[in-house]
Amino acid sequence: QVQLVESGGGLVQPGGSLRLSCAASVSILSFNTMGWYRQAPGKQRELVATVPRGGSPNYADSVKGRFTISRDYAKKSVYLQMNSLKPEDTAVYYCNFRYPWSQEYWGQGTQVTVSS
Repeated sequence: QVQLVESGGGLVQPGGSLRLSCAASVSILSFNTMGWYRQAPGKQRELVATVPRGGSPNYADSVKGRFTISRDYAKKSVYLQMNSLKPEDTAVYYCNFRYPWSQEYWGQGTQVTVSS
């Protein structure tokens, strides 16, 4: 059973930075796509950033230039570096790992709150 454990959320002032981490309980070499999604209160879950195996990252327009997704195969982890945070970035952030045959796994979610 694949488990994804997220960390790094918290409260930050506008303009600040946070780094989210998502560690898998298995090797991440076999996953086709890894990414981050978020869900704000009263809104649907939305894509933030994904990185395909062997490909380039993809970002939502709202975070381009501010967020960076990265992966570390040795640490079985994916990261989301978030800079220049805005109040509208406030949400629960979830990591998502997907196999080529579409089976996918979600982290438990980590709260990010951007407020002064």
